[in-house]
Amino acid sequence: MKNSKPKTILLVEDEESLIKIIKKKLEDDGFQVFNARSVKEALSCLKKIKKVDVVWLDHYLLGKENGLDLLVKMRKKGSSWKKIPVFLVSNTASADKVEAYMRLGISKYYVKANHGLDEIISEVKKAIF
Repeated sequence: MKNSKPKTILLVEDEESLIKIIKKKLEDDGFQVFNARSVKEALSCLKKIKKVDVVWLDHYLLGKENGLDLLVKMRKKGSSWKKIPVFLVSNTASADKVEAYMRLGISKYYVKANHGLDEIISEVKKAIF
C-alpha cells in the first residue's frame, strides 16, 4: 500500500467525536479520509472526489435524511457511485432497516458496540485490496 496511491474512504458519521477517532485510525492505516455528517454533505463529497473506494456509513445522520436515504441515492439507476462498497457501522439501525440496507447491497453491517475499529478496518481493507 505504501507505493500506491492511498485508497479513499468517505466516512459518513454524525458524531464529531467518533469522526475524529475513526478518521485518525483510518489515516494511520493509510487511507485518505473525507468525512460528512449529513446526506447533503456526503453527496457533495461524492461529487467532488474523483474516486471514492469505500463508504463507511452510519444510519442516523444530521438533518432529515439518514444513511438509508444516502444509499438509495447511491444505488439508483445510472449513478456513478452504484458499485462503491458500503460498510454500515451503526448501533441504531433496526432489523427492518438493516434488511433494507442488505437489499441495496451493502458489503457488511457492524453493530458499533460489538466490533472494534481494528476489526472493521481490517474487513474494509480486505474488501478493497
